[in-house]
Amino acid sequence: MKALENKILSDGVVLEGNVLKVGSFLNQQLDVDFIMEMGEEISRIYNNDGATKILTVESSGIPIAFAAGVKIGCPVVFAKKNKSANVSGDVFCSSVYSFTHKTTNNIIVAKEFLSSDDRVIIVDDFLANGKALIGLIDIVKQAGATLIGCTCAIEKGFQHGGDELRKQGIRVESLAIVEEMNSSGIYFRCN
Repeated sequence: MKALENKILSDGVVLEGNVLKVGSFLNQQLDVDFIMEMGEEISRIYNNDGATKILTVESSGIPIAFAAGVKIGCPVVFAKKNKSANVSGDVFCSSVYSFTHKTTNNIIVAKEFLSSDDRVIIVDDFLANGKALIGLIDIVKQAGATLIGCTCAIEKGFQHGGDELRKQGIRVESLAIVEEMNSSGIYFRCN
């Protein structure tokens, strides 16, 4: 998505440790109109694939998943990082390591929200090493649902998480793939 690449170039900041800060429009402050454009692009990618659910993980993936859900016309389910009082009954659970936070979380989805009848698109904000997507894919499998594909707003191609998933036959459609980033600039993968 050329508009996202341009937004990353104009507003993104490269930090130490291969961190791309896009808080001005995606992770802390939300550029609502632009996020809706991303939802439109996700809808275009999965046109006619018959999605019944969008699945993401809290919290930064929720706005993009919401925009995709609006444009596709299906509910959005998000995995919580900890079981809380408002999650009761049986749950699907998977363990996920966060590259950004350097922590491992158990992500959970109440079984009432995913079933074997569902056709699922996974949506998230970033794809680095692929651990969040692997955890969400595991939850889709536990539910017996059909995985249509995965879309992340920004994939760090140099960390190869998306490439590994693609090698396994999983459809990964990132909106922008950063191939390299350093103090000299941000460079995108040519498709």
